[in-house]
Amino acid sequence: MSGEYRQYLFPHDHPRVAEVRGMDPYAYREHARQPGTFTGGLVEGWTPLYKNEFRGVTEDGVLRPDLFPLTPAEPGEEAPIEAMVDAARDLLAVLDAEGRERIAFAVDAVDWQTWANPEFMQFDTGLRLDLQPEVVREKALALVRASLSTEGFELAHAMMLINGFLGEVVDLSTVLNEWSYNVALYGEPDARSPWGWQLFGHHAALNCLVVEGRMVLSPVFLGAEPDEIDAGPRAGLRDVFADRIDLGRRLMAALSPEQRRAATVYEQMVDPAMPDGRVHPGDERHLAGAFQDNRVIPFEGVCVADMCAEGRQTALAIAETFSSLLPEGPRRARMREIADHLDETWFSWIGGHGPRDVFYYRLQSPTLIAELDHHCGVFLDYDTPQPFHIHTVLRTPHGNDYGRAWVRQWQESRQG
Repeated sequence: MSGEYRQYLFPHDHPRVAEVRGMDPYAYREHARQPGTFTGGLVEGWTPLYKNEFRGVTEDGVLRPDLFPLTPAEPGEEAPIEAMVDAARDLLAVLDAEGRERIAFAVDAVDWQTWANPEFMQFDTGLRLDLQPEVVREKALALVRASLSTEGFELAHAMMLINGFLGEVVDLSTVLNEWSYNVALYGEPDARSPWGWQLFGHHAALNCLVVEGRMVLSPVFLGAEPDEIDAGPRAGLRDVFADRIDLGRRLMAALSPEQRRAATVYEQMVDPAMPDGRVHPGDERHLAGAFQDNRVIPFEGVCVADMCAEGRQTALAIAETFSSLLPEGPRRARMREIADHLDETWFSWIGGHGPRDVFYYRLQSPTLIAELDHHCGVFLDYDTPQPFHIHTVLRTPHGNDYGRAWVRQWQESRQG
């Protein structure tokens, strides 16, 4: 129902929003770090994690080194590298010397791992776009557009637009706006050697790397609170995750009653049967978010290999909608990679699966983690998950987030 979120608006003078109003990103950054506060606790917990040597998410703590061989892209599956290189160079050309220095990192820099999805700027990696001239903002957005599919760019950009709309609704536009994101470049833009870019901020984080015509787009975080714009010039943008939500319900409906029970690892979003820590104060139920680059996430639920044909096809459709940000060629290569491990893919669920129920699901294999979770309020006032607040996470397990497995192979091939 459009506008449902409005019943949960804080009063304009409520401390949750009034204390932040008017702060610039750096003042709010310091405010968010205060010990003993909700955000301060998140910062304290997350900060040490990014410094750990990168290994990759696994299901059992054991890396499988053979999953992502670096081979040149197959004909017709190449990333749009020429357009990407041109867009990256255009961005660099409009920066001054200080900007070019701030935006640039080594292709294997640990700074990749500083991305985060909250509204507070925990790490000021690269350039903060809402503090940059319009030409820099537009060139950065042009790089994102040149790299993604048309529908993928529209979805990622929708997160930024909704973030700006939320800032207007709660009168916090200095912290929440369509440009409150950081952008960084990794490596030298080139037709063959590895390089990439990163964009991250509230409810949108993209990490993109290309090498030898291949593309990795992960980790990816996309979310929205609310999942619509119901006023102003962009009114009508809504239900931005409808396909991912509908496919999750369809997969549950395709399972037998026994499989549905097996897939449902917890019946309630906050379930008494959950172990301590299963619902994180910031991430809630999703497990593969920011700073979780080395997390062990065991398979749960029901194996896709045991599903009927409709269930297997729906599981692949979920994987494809999460992969839809990729351009057509890299998407085809990615889906082949995912399909090759379909019999090692597991599907798990938390919550109800009726038309208005909120829920969490995870599709997980050795080459994919895709999560969707309904969340509690952050800048709106509700303490139980609502259908209009959604987080989604995409990972490439076993070491190829940020294209790291490919970068390592590239570097080793040059050392010989």
